[in-house]
Amino acid sequence: MGFSVFTEVLMEKLGLSRVALSTAYCVGTVASGLTLPALGRLLDHWGARRMVVASALVTGAVLFYLSQVARITAGVASVLPDAWRMGVAFAAICLGFYLIRASAQGVLTMTCRNAMGKWFDVRRGLAVSISGLAISFGFSVAPKLLDELIKRFEYDGAWLLLGILSIAVMAPFGWLILRDNPEEAGLQMDGPNPPIPKKENPDMRIVREYPRRDALRTYSFWVFNLSFSFFALYSTAFTFHIVSLGKEFGFSKDFIITLFVPMATVSVGTNLVFGAINARTRLKFLLFLMNLGAVVGAIGLLYLNSPIGVPAYVAGNGICGGAFSCLTSIVWPRFFGRRWLGAIAGVGMSSMVIASGLGPIMFGAAAQVTGSYHFILLVSVSVPAVLAVLSLWADNPQRTLQAPE
Repeated sequence: MGFSVFTEVLMEKLGLSRVALSTAYCVGTVASGLTLPALGRLLDHWGARRMVVASALVTGAVLFYLSQVARITAGVASVLPDAWRMGVAFAAICLGFYLIRASAQGVLTMTCRNAMGKWFDVRRGLAVSISGLAISFGFSVAPKLLDELIKRFEYDGAWLLLGILSIAVMAPFGWLILRDNPEEAGLQMDGPNPPIPKKENPDMRIVREYPRRDALRTYSFWVFNLSFSFFALYSTAFTFHIVSLGKEFGFSKDFIITLFVPMATVSVGTNLVFGAINARTRLKFLLFLMNLGAVVGAIGLLYLNSPIGVPAYVAGNGICGGAFSCLTSIVWPRFFGRRWLGAIAGVGMSSMVIASGLGPIMFGAAAQVTGSYHFILLVSVSVPAVLAVLSLWADNPQRTLQAPE
């Protein structure tokens, strides 16, 4: 969400084409994704408190770097032959994308999701829903807010301000508030009086703590992981190129960015509903609805300038986004337990980050080769349709380990 309004200015300041910038985003993001499984194991060792502080500090430093990336590029290029300028700009922004995706989108997000997974069980859906309110609000206002910051402080000033906030606010807040698990603080999951469901859901029982290697052998891991990864790819891609997409369908930049607000409203509502019902239902059915939302959202984007376009785009992507936010925090601890949660979530986050890096270059290359986003949007309709069907068999592995009733 944050990079969508920086895309055009980065192309201008660095002298890179849309495909070149998308390629840099892909290279940096894929590289960061490859490091996340190791960082997930480190999270299991360090715990949430130290990990969130470290990632917030690194995020702040990376934002400082990004605020100076054009000046760094110009300085380095000034002592090199002119033919090297493009290569220097490409390498500089690749490094920035790698660092920000590893520290913020990768470790910071993974740590916070895992912390909720370790602190709540029956109330996990409620905790995720409350968190989702803040996340959806942040996503909805980010493009507009950052666009205003760029207008007021230029792109470098906007990133500099965000870096200061990350170091001065996020890191201290994480140190004061976060603990890795309730047992570390002499507490228990869900608080002193955990709710007792009227009817126990078999999906809520943890019979075995799965190590990562065994979790990766399950069908359900890959169906959930591929569904999450596709939405990461697709949502990052259309957000990254949202101004260009809007232009193709005849919409102004201000209008197309404003659509993130109603989309976030739908996302919040979906997050609350999923958070309320997840403890009483099978997660595979919620995954089915998430993939169905992605199909509707992609159809809306494909026919954005038709009467059904904007409503389908807003409703479908809002439903998928709300479901994604809820399920990514719930599914791994419910399916595989808490013991090796960081290592398992590290693989999942790695897949999502790598996919999100591939998305912009796929959309950018398709638009450049075909002169339109039409073909890649057709693909974006087809993939979640297949995943929706596959999700109907994505059962909780814990169910097969339980003794017959």
